[in-house]
Amino acid sequence: MPAAHPPGLRVDSALTIPEAELSWRFSRSSGPGGQGVNTADSRAQLVWDLAGSAVLSPLQRERLLERLSSRVVDGVLTITASEHRAQLRNRNAARARLAAVVAEALRPPSPSRRPTRPSRGAKERRSEAKKRCTGVKRLRRPPHD
Repeated sequence: MPAAHPPGLRVDSALTIPEAELSWRFSRSSGPGGQGVNTADSRAQLVWDLAGSAVLSPLQRERLLERLSSRVVDGVLTITASEHRAQLRNRNAARARLAAVVAEALRPPSPSRRPTRPSRGAKERRSEAKKRCTGVKRLRRPPHD
């Protein structure tokens, strides 16, 4: 019989969060499920203590804490999934969401834009357009003696 999950949560080629660092909480969901909502603990909360994680380098930890500051409470990141009726599907959704959130936050920042100056042709075109506008507005004025 195959294992339910691999030994860890693979975020990208360089980072795999060990299963031992992940903890689960389950509660009753408010989502779909009809009468079953009142009895089944189908909402899954995946909790990861990223501040105390052993697999992160100091740079990765700092970047995650900075970029996920609105989602992290006391160094702990919590992902909740309740969109499915089955607890297993919510668990898989929470795992996928955690991997996506961490991968996005770890992505290096894009290079900043190098400032450029408008070309001579662009300056001339802008000047001609302004002259056309000026001419049109001049025609709208009442005649001046």
